[in-house]
Amino acid sequence: MKTYKTLPEFKSELEEFEFWCKEDSMEYINWDQSKRVSFSNLKKTSQEITLNLPLDLLEKIKVRANKIDVPFESLVKMYILKAYNDNTQNYLP
Repeated sequence: MKTYKTLPEFKSELEEFEFWCKEDSMEYINWDQSKRVSFSNLKKTSQEITLNLPLDLLEKIKVRANKIDVPFESLVKMYILKAYNDNTQNYLP
């Protein structure tokens, strides 16, 4: 049976982050006994940006968002994600 190293106590998230950047988790965690979990209420971190759009385009987006009953910001995010996915399928990361 394999023995695993003991995890140190971390004083901050940054200290833990730096630790895992250098260490292999296989030496500390028995992944054969791990269980899959779902963090269904976890929200992705977001960053506020300023985006200048032509007024006519913004109005068209707002009208479309209103028709499908979603906030226009959400519709813009959906459009950006779709464009990103459509344009990256043929390219290697």
